[in-house]
Amino acid sequence: VQLQASGGGSVQAGDSLRLSCAASGRSISSYDMGWFRHVPGKPREFVAAIKSTSSNEYYADSVKGRFTISRDNAKNTVYLQMDSLKPEDTAVYYCNTVPSSRPWGQGTQVTVSS
Repeated sequence: VQLQASGGGSVQAGDSLRLSCAASGRSISSYDMGWFRHVPGKPREFVAAIKSTSSNEYYADSVKGRFTISRDNAKNTVYLQMDSLKPEDTAVYYCNTVPSSRPWGQGTQVTVSS
């Protein structure tokens, strides 16, 4: 399965963005999926995850209450709704299976200015 993240951009603090992760090659319906982010010079970090059946969601403490992960297995797509964005959310965002087993791809840049 190939994964392509999109929807990033440059926004002001407090704004919202919705990221999409489109999968191709095979269905992701049986995979737990997650969002991760990377800032140059720092390790890639976990942001959010969702079970294959959407029965459970998991969030990093830093985004809990502001970000919402969801998925549409019929569209083979995973989403990340990001509200109340902060400058510290600035990063390249990636999606992957959980545990991460697919190539990371290019990700999508999110830049939040104060």
